[in-house]
Amino acid sequence: MKKDTIQQHTKIANDIIYYIYKYIDTDISLDELSRELHVSKFHMHRIFKKEFGRNVYETIRSIRLQKAASLLLTNKNSTITQIAKMCGYASQTSFTKVFKEKFLMTPKEWRNNGYTSYIKNILKRSSSAARSTADFSSLKPTIVKMPEMQVYYIRHQGYDRSIKETWQKLQTWVLSNELHNVIQIGMHHDNPTIIPLNECQYIACIALDEKPENPTLPSLNIPQGVYAKFDFGGQYGDVLRFMNWVYFDWLIQSGYETTTNPSYAIYHKNHFLSEDERFELSYYIPIKL
Repeated sequence: MKKDTIQQHTKIANDIIYYIYKYIDTDISLDELSRELHVSKFHMHRIFKKEFGRNVYETIRSIRLQKAASLLLTNKNSTITQIAKMCGYASQTSFTKVFKEKFLMTPKEWRNNGYTSYIKNILKRSSSAARSTADFSSLKPTIVKMPEMQVYYIRHQGYDRSIKETWQKLQTWVLSNELHNVIQIGMHHDNPTIIPLNECQYIACIALDEKPENPTLPSLNIPQGVYAKFDFGGQYGDVLRFMNWVYFDWLIQSGYETTTNPSYAIYHKNHFLSEDERFELSYYIPIKL
């Protein structure tokens, strides 16, 4: 396949995922999206599946359920029916069915502390996170407005040590093109404390002061928005434990809700590239009142 065709397909896939996040609380019209992108629905599905490793409908369902799982805990005054509608479900019955298929419990059971057993099982699948003794209880965020950022990236399927190989490839591209003032960013389309680690989409990104000449990597835009920014350091395994804490402890108690924008980490020291597997980072979780 020609390079320009690959870049075109990557742009189409990124436009689709952006559209899904933007309209996740509506009845998403793939016919309308197909017309906007000037590509048939057949090719749209094929391109998306090749880029993301799962089809459009699976992605819509996954994002809706991640949003619902968070809202059930943060929106204490909303009924399950109201949350189902916020996440694009026509009825509580249909919502309860798909929620139970994903999380092996009903939305009511999840809300009544059922989520604690689920996320413990997720953490156990990462031996490094299970061994982590990091304590984030005294960590306080700064609330910031972040601008939209264009980044160049390599997408990675799964959240584990194999991410190192993806970062090494990205670092090779940076060094080969003699790029300077590079900001390293790890972006999460999926929440690895809710979605099984092998299914998570992690994106290794770099932001640059200037656009490189003839870039060979695809680019996307991280949305602008209001974020809670947490600055901390640690070792491999601590980040997953932090995400568990920030979503299921801090966020629930904070009075904020998260949004469908992806969370991301700006690395000051990248544990996927450092020999000692230690990191220093700023983690940004999108919030709203």
